[in-house]
Amino acid sequence: MPTYAQAGVDDEKTARALGGIIDLAKATFEFRRGKPGEPSGIGHYSALLDFGSFYLAMTTDGVGTKVLVAEAVGKFDTIGIDMIAMNVNDLLCVGAEPVALVDYLAVKEPNEKVFGEIGKGLHEGARHAGIAIVGGETAVMPDLINGFDLAGTAIGVVDREKVITGEKIRPGDAVIGIASSGIHSNGLTLARKLLIPKYGLDYEYEGRKLWEWLLEPTRIYVKAVLELLESVEVHGLAHITGGGLTNLKRLTGYGFRLKMPPIEGIFRLIHENGVPLEEMFRVFNMRVGFVVVVPQGEKEAALEILNKHFKSFELGTVGEERGIIVENYRVRL
Repeated sequence: MPTYAQAGVDDEKTARALGGIIDLAKATFEFRRGKPGEPSGIGHYSALLDFGSFYLAMTTDGVGTKVLVAEAVGKFDTIGIDMIAMNVNDLLCVGAEPVALVDYLAVKEPNEKVFGEIGKGLHEGARHAGIAIVGGETAVMPDLINGFDLAGTAIGVVDREKVITGEKIRPGDAVIGIASSGIHSNGLTLARKLLIPKYGLDYEYEGRKLWEWLLEPTRIYVKAVLELLESVEVHGLAHITGGGLTNLKRLTGYGFRLKMPPIEGIFRLIHENGVPLEEMFRVFNMRVGFVVVVPQGEKEAALEILNKHFKSFELGTVGEERGIIVENYRVRL
C-alpha cells in the first residue's frame, strides 16, 4: 500500500463527497446575515465570524487513527496534546490567538484509568497553548464505538486589521519552516498499515520503538507564532497537516520553490518501505510542521524569533509560477 488512497484514505474522493455538504453549509450563512457573528467568508484553516472590531475564529479537529496506536500499547497520556495541537495550530493560521476549547470523547465503555490519562494530555496541551478547556461531552455508545475517539472545537480571537489571509503574499517572499516533532497526527492510516504488520509496534528503529515514533505528540506552535506576529510583518501562515505541502495552496495562487530538510526518522522508514517521494510530500509534514511567509527584509528577524522556540530554517521563496516545487527532491505538487 504505497499510497494513502490504497491504505484506505482517498483525499480526492473525500473532497468530491463533501461537495454537497459544503454547499449546504455555505447556504446557512444567510441565517446570520447582518447580525453579530456573521460569517465573514474569508479565512482558511479556521472560520472567521465578524464581531465588528474583531473576528472570532473557530476550528474543529480530532486525533484520527493515532488513537488506535494508543490503544494498542495502552498509552493514552499524549493524544490529548495531539487534539489540542491540531486545533490551535489551525487557529494560528489566520493570525488568531487561541482562547478556549471544548472536547468530545466518544467511547465504547468508560474507563477511569484511560480517562485520567487522556485528561493529563489535555491539561498539558492546554498549558502549552495557553487556552482554557471550558467544557466538553463524553458519549458512551457501545453499539456504535469500538474503542474511542477524541475530537474538539477551539476558538480564538484576532483584531480585524490583523487577520492573516495570505492576500499580501508576493513573489520573492521568504518561506520559513518550523520543525515538526515527527509524524504529528496525519497520515497515520498509511503509516500504520504499511509498517505495523511488517515490523510490529516494538520494532526498534534508530533507537526508538515504532510505537514511540508514531505516538510522538504533535508540536504546539502557539507561543512561537504569537511572538512572531507581535514583532514581524507576516504575509502567510500554514499548518502542515493532512495534504502535506499542498496546504500551502490554501494561502495564495502563487507558487513555491522549496528545499526541504533531509528525509529522516519515521519518514525515512516509511519511504524505504515503498511510498513514492511525491506521495510522501502530499501526505506527511516531512519534518516541517508549520510554515511562515514573510517579506525578504523580515527573514532574519523571523528566524531569530522562531529559533528561540523550535528549530527553524529558510525553505525557499514564493514564485510567480503556480504549484509547489521541492527542488532538492525534484518533486512538483
